[in-house]
Amino acid sequence: MIKLSIIIPCYNEASAMSLLLEKCKNANNNRTDLEFILVDNGSTDSTNVVLNDVLINPDFFFLKLVTIKKNIGYGNGIIEGLKTASGEILSFTHADLQCDPMDAVLAYDQYKDQLEKNLCMVKGKRTNRGFFDYFFTWGMSVFSSWALGVQLADVNAQPKIFHRYFYESLKNPPLDFSLDLFILYSARKQRLPIINFPVLFSKRHSGVAKGGGSLKGKWRLIKRTYRYIIQLRKDVKG
Repeated sequence: MIKLSIIIPCYNEASAMSLLLEKCKNANNNRTDLEFILVDNGSTDSTNVVLNDVLINPDFFFLKLVTIKKNIGYGNGIIEGLKTASGEILSFTHADLQCDPMDAVLAYDQYKDQLEKNLCMVKGKRTNRGFFDYFFTWGMSVFSSWALGVQLADVNAQPKIFHRYFYESLKNPPLDFSLDLFILYSARKQRLPIINFPVLFSKRHSGVAKGGGSLKGKWRLIKRTYRYIIQLRKDVKG
């Protein structure tokens, strides 16, 4: 019986796919209570070809594939994956291998009792980061916490793990990179405790970061976050 579903959105990750799949296999370790749902989020490279080839391999019995023809956002990839999940406990993480899929499994095993009773959300807390990245994340956390009136920290850290009841309570989740902020904000508003689980943050395996990896990406992230916070505050007041 599937207890934990782990969603991993993949956008143009063909060069890293073999290693990602191997890490998913190691994390599953022949368990029958886990499933990995890899979402081809509108990739324009050979990501979908690689994933479809894997589906016929019995070694990857734990793997599901969701294909989205056109990319309309990071959040949309996760939401579409969550829609197909079988588990009572749901999780998502990134495909770029800066976060190991094993993190979600270890965190689930450690906090299984609380998660199954919907008593908490578990999220990653990134370690091994440079000063500039740490300072940027701290600044964004302080601003988001002040603007929304709830305590938030390391918003974009992965994985995030929560009960299906919490997921089903969400209304109109954003379909872009604001999804992480929305998830944590919703947990705080529901007074759901958030447990930080230390994870080793590694260098990106290949390709280009889609979020805030570069200085330019961080500036885009700041602008997106600011716009979303303003909209969220309006929605709450309305």
